[in-house]
Amino acid sequence: MRYSKSNDVLGTTNRGNTAESSLCTLCRADCMGQCETWKSSLIGRKLLYPRDFGVVTAGANNTTHVGVSYNSLRIQGYAYGSHGLAQGLSNDADDCIFPNVDLTTEFGHEVKTKSRIPLMTGALGSTFIAAKYWDSFAIGGALVGFPIVVGENVVGVDKASEMKDGRITKAPELDRRIDTYLRYHDGYGAIIVQLNVEDTRNGVAEYVAEKYGNSCIVELKWGQGAKDIGGEIQVSSLDYALFLKERGYIVDPDPASAEVKQAFEKGAIKSFARHSRLGGTNMSTVDLVQEDFMKSVDYLRSLGFNRISLKTGAYGMEELAMALRFATDAKLDLLTIDGSGGGTGMSPWNMMQSWGVPSINLHAKAYEYASILAAQGKRVVDLSFAGGFALEDSIFKGIALGAPYTKLICMGRAIMIPGFLGANIEGALHPEKRAKVNGSWDKLPASISSLGLSAEQIFASYFDVEKKVGKEEMKNIPYGAIAMWTMMDKLACGLQQLMAGARKFRLDKISRNDLYAGNRETARETGITYVTDARDESAKRILSA
Repeated sequence: MRYSKSNDVLGTTNRGNTAESSLCTLCRADCMGQCETWKSSLIGRKLLYPRDFGVVTAGANNTTHVGVSYNSLRIQGYAYGSHGLAQGLSNDADDCIFPNVDLTTEFGHEVKTKSRIPLMTGALGSTFIAAKYWDSFAIGGALVGFPIVVGENVVGVDKASEMKDGRITKAPELDRRIDTYLRYHDGYGAIIVQLNVEDTRNGVAEYVAEKYGNSCIVELKWGQGAKDIGGEIQVSSLDYALFLKERGYIVDPDPASAEVKQAFEKGAIKSFARHSRLGGTNMSTVDLVQEDFMKSVDYLRSLGFNRISLKTGAYGMEELAMALRFATDAKLDLLTIDGSGGGTGMSPWNMMQSWGVPSINLHAKAYEYASILAAQGKRVVDLSFAGGFALEDSIFKGIALGAPYTKLICMGRAIMIPGFLGANIEGALHPEKRAKVNGSWDKLPASISSLGLSAEQIFASYFDVEKKVGKEEMKNIPYGAIAMWTMMDKLACGLQQLMAGARKFRLDKISRNDLYAGNRETARETGITYVTDARDESAKRILSA
């Protein structure tokens, strides 16, 4: 299955090959545009409609579906009824308008965490791209009001962090990330700190508990949708590679090897890969994994955390069942299920291409298994689906496919694009800030300058952000955060329109019946009814009445 690189209707173009999500398979921080996500970070909800209104007609080309994918699910619409209207609203047509669709959601077992939109970020960890653009990601996420995840290894790779007796005592980069988000946090969203094997050894949970307490959610991690080994970054400094090796990481090739040092000095080796360790290697049965998991959760609770989540990757059905059962029994607050393929950081390319369970298959099974637990009378852990989401229709589909258990959709690469774009614009307009904001452009490309020559002219949502923070505070808001708000405004508006068409004015009213499958194979794999079978019996009753 191949996806078009250009969309003439919207006037968008992908620089590289297109993934199912609509993003390029390789997304560059210095890109000059103009994929749909990139452009929506500038003009927002205007991109929901065909360009050049008044002199065009437009027709869809995505109506004959091939293969099993999220693209092969279609969204139902109805000609009557309304469900989930807010208190004070009636089913009158004047009230049943898409701006009245409520997108707020919440997750958690006992302590509820609210979000203004049903989105969260993927784990933004020790990759340099996450560090460079963190201010845009974090401030944008906090202003909009959705959860953001500090990924694994942030403490371990920080050269300014300090350890004593094998435990972290100073973590300036982690502090920066948490503090930046909390500065603008207004009760919606959350900062989630992820733990892997090295983070657990380094005492990151203890550090966060002591310094931040329940201001943070702590997250255990079982892999991701892009790879089935530990997290990786690439470094180009021999000294830094040696530092990481001394910190206990696997560094490849070995920077302490005399031959490797010589090859590096001659230029034959130009970089080193830092790897994390596999989890669970000392356990050989499901019972042992369960016992260890429950002990980990109990320990985190003993530190004072009242909100704990689990992130699991694109493993097979047994691991999926384990994650759902253990997270449910442990009364966790959230379980993020990340399907193949994807990845925001550094992953072996052919591993990304070939390992794990594709998102739609994994998420369909997650619903099936969650339903088994619910039939046993269990309160199933709240779910977040990850793995290739970028546009408003995919958000609707993910929530509907996992309904009623899915509370959030986790976005990785798509949610980072406005951060890149805003930084590039800010650096071009303000050269004195270029290095600080990690801007890539010396001047605005035509794709931007055609919109305007100032932030007020370029970003459709500039004044919405200004209204929230005030004119004086706007000088502290990175352009990447303004771009994030603008893109989220487009996604939110598009989701409201889809929900209104399905006559669902609240997220918890979305159900699997609001989808149908575009081909028989997708119907079989997901349990979603084939397009012409959906409501066919009630249709025939109308004809026979």
